[in-house]
Amino acid sequence: MDPEFKYRAFISYSHSNEKWAKWLHRSLESYRVPKYIVGKETPFGPIPERIAPVFRDRDELATSTNLGATLTLALEQSAFQIVICSPAAAKSRWVNEEILAFKRLGREHRIFCLIVAGEPGASATAETADQECFPNALIYRMGADGNLTSTRSEPIAADARPHKDSRQDVRLKLVAGMLGIGLDELKQREVHRRQRRLLALVSASIIGMAFTTGLAAVAWIARNEADRQRVRAEAEAETARQTTRFMVDLFKVSDPGEALGNKITAREILDKGAARIEEELVDQPGIQATLMDTMGTVYRSLGLYRSAIPLARQALDKRKSLSGEPDTAVAESLHNLGKVLTLNADYGEAERDLREALAIRRKLLGNAHPDVAATLSALAEVLTSTGQYAKAEPLIQEALRIRKAAYGDLYPDVAESIGDLGANYGDRGEFKQAEVYLRQALILQRKLHATVHPDLAEALNNLAWVLTSLNEPAKAEPLYREALEMKRQMLGDSHPELAQGLNNLAYALELRGDYQGAESAYRQAIAMNQKLLGDSHPEIALGMSNLAFVLYAKGDRPGAIAVLRDSLEMSRRELGAGHPDVASAAANLAYWLIEAGDYDEAGRLVEASLAIRRKVFGDNDPRVASSLTVKANLLLAMRRFEEARQAAAESRRILALTLPGDHWQVAMAKNVEGAALVGLKDYRNAEPLLVGSLGALSAAPIPDLPQRGRIRLAELYTAWGKPGQASKYRN
Repeated sequence: MDPEFKYRAFISYSHSNEKWAKWLHRSLESYRVPKYIVGKETPFGPIPERIAPVFRDRDELATSTNLGATLTLALEQSAFQIVICSPAAAKSRWVNEEILAFKRLGREHRIFCLIVAGEPGASATAETADQECFPNALIYRMGADGNLTSTRSEPIAADARPHKDSRQDVRLKLVAGMLGIGLDELKQREVHRRQRRLLALVSASIIGMAFTTGLAAVAWIARNEADRQRVRAEAEAETARQTTRFMVDLFKVSDPGEALGNKITAREILDKGAARIEEELVDQPGIQATLMDTMGTVYRSLGLYRSAIPLARQALDKRKSLSGEPDTAVAESLHNLGKVLTLNADYGEAERDLREALAIRRKLLGNAHPDVAATLSALAEVLTSTGQYAKAEPLIQEALRIRKAAYGDLYPDVAESIGDLGANYGDRGEFKQAEVYLRQALILQRKLHATVHPDLAEALNNLAWVLTSLNEPAKAEPLYREALEMKRQMLGDSHPELAQGLNNLAYALELRGDYQGAESAYRQAIAMNQKLLGDSHPEIALGMSNLAFVLYAKGDRPGAIAVLRDSLEMSRRELGAGHPDVASAAANLAYWLIEAGDYDEAGRLVEASLAIRRKVFGDNDPRVASSLTVKANLLLAMRRFEEARQAAAESRRILALTLPGDHWQVAMAKNVEGAALVGLKDYRNAEPLLVGSLGALSAAPIPDLPQRGRIRLAELYTAWGKPGQASKYRN
């Protein structure tokens, strides 16, 4: 391909023809040019080995008022344009604009068409005008002034309508056009290729058969190949049709009274649909597998991981049994299963599945394919979730390199990978570096999406998160509000994403000390999720936990403990007793029960939290250290000072492996260790620990920690016989 072009072709299409666009994209990029003609000089330059890469992306147009920088650049970098023609395309403003933009580059002779519906030339009469398949910019030639003339053109088109060109012929016609050679020459090469394949399969015993028999065999093989192509195309179409029909029928409710409580939730609808999959389409396991994968993804998007996992596993098993050997469909199922297992904290199995998916994709697609980048990102998420931040970073970096090479610097997936890097550094506690990456990601998302878009809202939330971690809630709040308003515009007044946005805003308000505003936002989020997701759900449990912290900060400690107990029980019920979210709620409740003097229950909870976290994350994870710090507080309250010191020192050791020394969690462990040394009357070693912890404790998201640190320092100086020093920290 001419080095000035990044893409071999740019596919222009209406969203209603997306199925054809996806097929064409895959078909062209998978086509291997016959070796005998590779390098041959043509009017379009030397013939390449592959028709790749091909650009197909329309996401930006949903919110743009112009063609968009990304698409304009892609058009400039494309050697050819292929227009998928239909009545919908003829009416599409964006398809027309893309054709005009490409013609204005002086490449009118490099435009090819694929007719999938409608009639060419139907616009010539008013009666048939609505059946026109060619956009206006195709029908007329471009003038020297960059505007369309009244001279009609004759677009070069392959025709995929019923009883016209087969899909194989469609592909060959378009490939021949882009290579600058005759269709007959390319077809002849296809015949030679099939003959060579036949000769590799025919046994030596039939070499001496008559020449006419050989020709008959070649013809038979060629016919079978065409049949296989047709069957495969029909199977793909049938899978898409059946899947669409099933998902549409799923949301047709014939008897609303059947729903529990006489109201219908998305979960009830999905549960009925999941039960139907096993009963229907038994004789079409491929379609069953696709439906299971689709339904599993929907469950996952709703946070219903325990319902999603069995479907994802069934889809994988069916696809493995159908293919006989690993293929791209098996890799897709492994990828999807790995993602939902990650969300359910089944990290060991998730990592195995994702590594298998990665190996298949590398083997079948090469190391530079975007699907490889997607699995690298998913695998990095598993490693991050298990505290392996340093191992996750190179995977994110590789995914970023692949995406930049495939799409350039300005592309949604590139922004996503930069955001992943920011999150990685934030998880390590390196918030300043995290802020740098997350600001870059936000700048890219603003360039990609001028107004409202889900990716832009997520980038706003991510930057706000790191700002709250830097103890800058005043800077975070407007970002959270912008993201929340964006979600309202996209999703209306009631949606799980909107509830999540309310939770984020509430957290910023909580950090700013606006407990009334925070409580109101948390309660709105909980009520919204209860309406959408039912009375019991992991997201509701999380919202209740957040609310409990606000109640505690407001002084309603019994109310806070009661709400957190309910949250803990809901998490156990929805996620299982061994889930990390259960461990978090148990540790938080134990921390409050220590203050309430209920050491027995606090002890049971903190040991349960430690056991879960050690099993899930290993012995050297920051979350294990967090539970150890709570345990040290309990032992300190029980005046078991040496055991408290040991637990706090172990917590500090673990935290030092992954977090910077000035992190508030390190300071918390250091503070408890210092207090234990005071109990042991080792005042000289206690002082640097207590003094050194004060600064970082001010950044802790637990409101009473800074004051508690000062009180402990005052207690040290009082016990040490230094009342003057003690008085400095009593107020």
